[in-house]
Amino acid sequence: MPQQAWNAKRERQYEHIKESERKQGRSTKRAKEIAARTVNKERARSGEAEESSRTSQRDMSSSRRGLRSGTNRPRGRTKEQLYNEAKRMNIRGRSRMNKQQLQRAVDGRK
Repeated sequence: MPQQAWNAKRERQYEHIKESERKQGRSTKRAKEIAARTVNKERARSGEAEESSRTSQRDMSSSRRGLRSGTNRPRGRTKEQLYNEAKRMNIRGRSRMNKQQLQRAVDGRK
């Protein structure tokens, strides 16, 4: 869905986002929609678009928003993963430990 108003940078951004969405299992149609919306929002935020909503101008950047989504989880193991490792290692008191304590206990046994 490349548009005439987009410059070369926005075309590349569109293709990159579209391919990324396809790799995450989205349909081609949905990937194109997400890519176009993202590019148009970025154009609005940077002042390239002739018209833009107040939300588009003031909302969090699309590139930063992805960091909050469920697809981009923080690095490291979850508490559940750490608990299961502790269970396999037969670490005592694991049910009363918080994530940080589990981390230390599991890493201390390795």
